[in-house]
Amino acid sequence: MFGLVFGSFLNVCIYRMPRELSVVRPRSACPACDAPIAGYDNIPIVSWLILRGRCRRCKAPISLRYAAVELLTGIFFVLSYLVANSLPEAAKYCVFCFLLIGLVFTDAETRILPDLLTKPGIVLGLLFSAFVPVEGPAQALMERWGDFDWRLFSFINSLAGAIFGAAFILGVAFLYQALRGVEGMGMGDAKLMAMIGAFLGIKLTLLVLLLATLTGSLFGILLLLVVWRKRITRRRQRSSEPAPVVRARAWNSAKLIFRNFEIPFGVFLGIAAAFAAFLGTTLVHWYLGMY
Repeated sequence: MFGLVFGSFLNVCIYRMPRELSVVRPRSACPACDAPIAGYDNIPIVSWLILRGRCRRCKAPISLRYAAVELLTGIFFVLSYLVANSLPEAAKYCVFCFLLIGLVFTDAETRILPDLLTKPGIVLGLLFSAFVPVEGPAQALMERWGDFDWRLFSFINSLAGAIFGAAFILGVAFLYQALRGVEGMGMGDAKLMAMIGAFLGIKLTLLVLLLATLTGSLFGILLLLVVWRKRITRRRQRSSEPAPVVRARAWNSAKLIFRNFEIPFGVFLGIAAAFAAFLGTTLVHWYLGMY
């Protein structure tokens, strides 16, 4: 129930934050006709199903995203409770998933990663390190100097993850801009990785970067091939050029279009971070056990 309610609020954030609107006032309204949404039409998932995805007043379609966000948030809240070993750890996972879902859907729709989610997320990730241990190299590096409280090791691991995550994205962005002369990644991705690093620590941050890079690259390649195939079909219908010429020109056309297409890398970072939060430690231990 908490997940569904927070998911409903998250939909407000996803719609309003990129438009720089208040998430508190005014009350929820239909984007098409501006009619206020009644309380009985604002029940998570249930109202969307009863209304069949349409506004009660103007019958404008209501995106499936609203129900999907509510359902996903509810599922991840339950999952957070089931896998956690303590109430603080469950709360940490719930907060982390709440932030990730909001950022993933916002980036997918608007190519924006709102500071109102990433910046508080960085602070919350660091604060949670005082209540839930964050794995990392701090203990191995500092234990020779004395017996410190585990909270100090946890905080250092969290801070190291935040710094490393942001620094890696910034380094890639600066290198891409230096080589290509155009911006490849925005500051939003760096803040998102700082947030992820603060919650997960430096070890799992490395895993997130690896998984996000692989999946993002595969998505880009598949997208390029899909556009190329469409261009081949279109050119064959409109011209009688030889097949090699059609393929070559279609490929050049696909590359030009793809060059101007902005891939929402925050989506892949967020999905990889959710995977790492629940299964990352198991995956890392399995991999290291092979050596």
